[in-house]
Amino acid sequence: MPETLKIVFSNFKYSLLAIGIFVSMLIGLLVLSEYIFIEPFIAGHIPQGTELGFSLIVILSGLSALVLPMNVYRINILKNSKGKVGGSVFGSFIGAAAGACSCGPIGFAIISTFGSVGATSMAFLTNYEIPIRLAAIGLLAITYYTTVKSLKIECKLKPQ
Repeated sequence: MPETLKIVFSNFKYSLLAIGIFVSMLIGLLVLSEYIFIEPFIAGHIPQGTELGFSLIVILSGLSALVLPMNVYRINILKNSKGKVGGSVFGSFIGAAAGACSCGPIGFAIISTFGSVGATSMAFLTNYEIPIRLAAIGLLAITYYTTVKSLKIECKLKPQ
């Protein structure tokens, strides 16, 4: 597995993509989860008892930054066989989106827009935030494994 990572991320384009994905997901999820406050000035705060949620956001951002550039690399190699590409890319996007489940300040907009349905969905997402993030991390881990396996078998990557 380290050989595959070395081959993919030896290209500056994919390393830059990974850094961009990590930073944007991390900052976005931390703002949504109210670990970073932007107004009236930028401040960060991790309340006691929420360390697990914070660490899951960091892990989720890291796995997304690892898996998505590998899938882009895989797509660039397998341009002619589009049917083989869809599964792991779809899993990457679902796993990344599932990590953004804690709505924070956006929850109020959902509640006011959708009424009782919005309140119910907000309560569900708030109550099951940690299990949903764990499931997203599991999905990204499976996607990572299948992507590495696919790169080794279908693309016939060999260490240089």
